[in-house]
Amino acid sequence: MEQRIVDFIAALRAAGVRVSIAESADAFRAVNHIGVLERGEFKSALRATLVKDAKDTPTFESLFPLFFGSGGPPLFNPTGDLTPEEQQMLMDALRALANDLRRLMEMLMQGREPSPQEMQRAGRQVGLQYANRPFQKEWFAKRMQRQMGLEQLDEALQELMEMLAAMGMERETRERLEEAARGNAEALEERVEQFAGENIARKAMEEKQEPSEADLMQRPFSALSENEARALRDMVRRMAAQLRSRASLRYKKGKRGALDAKRTIRANQRYGGVPIELRLKTKRLKPKLVLICDVSTSVRYCSEFMLRLIYELQDQVSKARSFIFIDDIKEITSYFDAGRPDTAVEAVLNDHQPGYYNTNLGNSLDTLTHDHLDAIDHRTTLIFIGDGRNNFSDPRADLVDQLKRRARRVIWLSPESPYLWGTGDSDMYAYQPFCDAIHEVANMQQLADAVDRLLG
Repeated sequence: MEQRIVDFIAALRAAGVRVSIAESADAFRAVNHIGVLERGEFKSALRATLVKDAKDTPTFESLFPLFFGSGGPPLFNPTGDLTPEEQQMLMDALRALANDLRRLMEMLMQGREPSPQEMQRAGRQVGLQYANRPFQKEWFAKRMQRQMGLEQLDEALQELMEMLAAMGMERETRERLEEAARGNAEALEERVEQFAGENIARKAMEEKQEPSEADLMQRPFSALSENEARALRDMVRRMAAQLRSRASLRYKKGKRGALDAKRTIRANQRYGGVPIELRLKTKRLKPKLVLICDVSTSVRYCSEFMLRLIYELQDQVSKARSFIFIDDIKEITSYFDAGRPDTAVEAVLNDHQPGYYNTNLGNSLDTLTHDHLDAIDHRTTLIFIGDGRNNFSDPRADLVDQLKRRARRVIWLSPESPYLWGTGDSDMYAYQPFCDAIHEVANMQQLADAVDRLLG
């Protein structure tokens, strides 16, 4: 019960009710004093300690039955008054029903509550685990009731009563059984609604909880909720500052000239190996980048965060040009010339929504080599961001080979694990021979590490 009260308080907070730690402690003290046997007093104790504003009362009233039940009657077992012969008739008639209806009718005729496992299985079958809005409760409850066969109750009862009549059961007994089954069906519907509402409240509560930064960094892009994606966007600027500090430190070392041990040893052979003349490494040049980003639905988050990171680090890059593609390629560099990275990325994604057209990198590469080949020269690091899936179109790996010959290096950032390469419409194995490096970037930590290596 204590854990249930804790979950109830968390659900109130998730719904916008302000409940302090002191008020939570008051609630537990009140429950310890009053107990849970008297439902009305128990509810009044929680309301008095947890609700301080009248406008929060409807929220409390809607969530309370989801966590502590509505006080409805339990399922009733009507077979206690049957004679052994009548019980045998009922068992025989139930066994004659189809499998899907037999399970339901056994539950209703024996007054058996559904087990938590049965409720969870019915919930999973209708996708309840993805519901997180209170208004979805009735819709999912109806779907679960349909999954359990409650929509076929009239048909099943009629079939069962006809079989019992054929076996010789008296009419009065049959009517009593039917009435009890219908009463149990109403109680079962109430249980299902309560189960759906409680699960939705728990899901909303979990999504409302602020994840730690460490968790967010490891969370796969494909599993981010909208709240988590928003929190991750807020972290990008701080992350860019950290990467900038590391890159600046490396740049200063390069500018000052770090010791080149091999060249120093070679230069001092004539002095018997005594390092009289030092040789320093030449200073590092800032990279020139061209980004080609897949912004289809499956890769959109990865491309978004990559663009945000790179353009937050513009001072570490000598020049950057960016292109996006779904079925064809478009240059988006001008967006970043006109505004800050966060507003530019938002505008790019708003202006280029994924539609019903298929991803086609082969066609996009054809346009790039035809219209924008001047963007790539011997100083350019060419970066592809995508999963290499072409919907079974020609991947045009020959054009990647052509671009590699012009560029300094080709880097591919893929949100997909190498285990998935070559499956379905994946053409990653066709592109792999022309890449200097391929990094898996399924989460923010992997993406930050890849950018750090890029600037190193």
